[in-house]
Amino acid sequence: MSATGTSELPEDYDRASELRAFDESKAGVKGLVDAGVSHVPRIFIQPPEKKRANSNIRFDFPVIDLQGMDTDRIQRNRIVEKLREASETWGFFKVVNHGIPVTVMEEMLNGVRRFYEQDTELKKEFYTRDVSKKLVYNSNFDLYTAKAASWRDTFYCLMAPHPPDSQDLPAACRDILMEYKDQVMKFGLRLLELMSEALGLNPSHLKDMDCAEGLAMLCHYYPACPQPELTLGTGFHTDNDFLTVLLQDQIGGLQVLRQDQWVDVPPMPGSLVINVGDLLQLITNDRFKSVEHRVLANHIGPRLSIACFFSTSVQPSSKLYGPIKELVSDENPAKYRETTVSDYVAHFQQKGLEGSTALQHLRL
Repeated sequence: MSATGTSELPEDYDRASELRAFDESKAGVKGLVDAGVSHVPRIFIQPPEKKRANSNIRFDFPVIDLQGMDTDRIQRNRIVEKLREASETWGFFKVVNHGIPVTVMEEMLNGVRRFYEQDTELKKEFYTRDVSKKLVYNSNFDLYTAKAASWRDTFYCLMAPHPPDSQDLPAACRDILMEYKDQVMKFGLRLLELMSEALGLNPSHLKDMDCAEGLAMLCHYYPACPQPELTLGTGFHTDNDFLTVLLQDQIGGLQVLRQDQWVDVPPMPGSLVINVGDLLQLITNDRFKSVEHRVLANHIGPRLSIACFFSTSVQPSSKLYGPIKELVSDENPAKYRETTVSDYVAHFQQKGLEGSTALQHLRL
């Protein structure tokens, strides 16, 4: 696969062939790095986009300490207020004292590393673009439709409502995948209680709407990049779920769009990053914001992250979601049409990761 050091591509550039060659190698971006690539291949070079500067303003990224949320009513009220403010303005926040043991978080990161750093032939058994598989490993779900590929590899598994048999998961990480799933599901239910209260609703409201029925786990591996200024780890996007719980290592690279500027989300040991997804913005009628974010490529790597999406994803579903009736009024009418989760996710995937939010086609 040929490479170039600039974003100028020759007229005879056969992108389709280069995409196929990369995909058929089944080795992902890690395979390129292992082969000693010194330039970013053309399929990864990002086209010019609207320039959004990295922020020179100091933003205090919201950090919410959950200590006392179940034992101190006054403290719980403070937590709910901080969560409400962060969800309405940033759409992102970090949480500490969340109840998931640090040892479990560290082993989850180690398990993901073991999967990607095992023998390539073992990984190839899981490489597929068939999203009905129990575990889907590939590089860039939108490889053939995106304007440029991103510098990352991913494996994906739907862990709820119908968890896979552990024997269908890779031996390198199957035990910790199941344990981490249980921990995140338990934490997610507690978080949805707080978010329900932040909306002025009964604590069980979002849970009773089945916002935590599904859990999809995306495990990302961002290899070191020889020319990080030419590509991205993940292009700018919003998430197509209700809520995302992100575990990341200490390398950094995640950025959130704030006041039209890219703001770093610095790693913090022991913390989790939470963000509002499109479906939560929809059902809260724009009260809570699903915000664009991206991941930079980096000379340093690999960066590891695990994004847990509260969503039933592509699983067939008939349940319709629209703005919560308690949050609409004559003065604040519904802003969206109803949709099923599976229809929304299908539209999101057809549209591709980058660009305007997939919510636009549901706006009334």
